[in-house]
Amino acid sequence: MARRGKLHWFEQFDPARTALIVIDMQNTFCEPGSPAEVAVSRSIVPNINRLAGELRGRGGRVVWVLHANSHWGDRTDWELFFNNVVSDDVKLRTAASLAPGKQQVWSGLVTAPDDITIIKNRYSALIQGSSSLERVLRNLGIDTVLIAGTKTNVCCEATGRDAMMLDFRTVIVSDCCAALSDDEHRATLETFIQQFGDVLSSDEVVRRMR
Repeated sequence: MARRGKLHWFEQFDPARTALIVIDMQNTFCEPGSPAEVAVSRSIVPNINRLAGELRGRGGRVVWVLHANSHWGDRTDWELFFNNVVSDDVKLRTAASLAPGKQQVWSGLVTAPDDITIIKNRYSALIQGSSSLERVLRNLGIDTVLIAGTKTNVCCEATGRDAMMLDFRTVIVSDCCAALSDDEHRATLETFIQQFGDVLSSDEVVRRMR
C-alpha cells in the first residue's frame, strides 16, 4: 500500500481478452494415492468450474495446461528434476504417470469444446521450450491471464511470474489454486501480489469483468 497506493493491481478485466490458465489438474496431482498427490487440489474443483463457466459465458477462453515428461528406460527429458527432486522409487512411478499421451484433465472438471489443452514439460508453461502457451495466447489476442491449478507455489507461481515478465496482466486466483500446505500457498500469494501481479478470489475476478 505504501508503495503502490492501492491493494490490487487491476480494477477490471475485458473477458474477451482474458484466459483462465488451469495448471496440472490431472491424475498425477489430483488422484488419491498418486505419486505427486496434492490432496487439496480436489477441493478447488468447484471454484475452477464456476470461474471457467463465468468466463466462457462472457467470451473468454479456458486453457488446460497439463504436464508430461518423456522417459526412455532409465532416462528422461528432465534428468535434473528426476534425479534430484524425487527418490528412485518415486521417480519411476512419477515418470510413468507423466508419460505423454496419458494426460487428461481431472475427471471432476468441466471442459467445453472451445477450450484449449496444452502440454508442458517444465514447471513454467511459459519458459522457452516448455510449451506453446505463449504463442497460443498471443494469437488469441489475450492480454490478461488468470492462474489456477496446482501447486500454487510451484507450477502456478512459475507460470505466473513468467507471464508477468512477458507483459501479460497476471492474476493468481487464490481459491482456485492448491498447495501441499497453507503456509506454502499463502507465501506465494504474498510474494506475487507484491511483485508479479494481482491476487483475487474467483468472486472478485467475476465482479471485475466488464
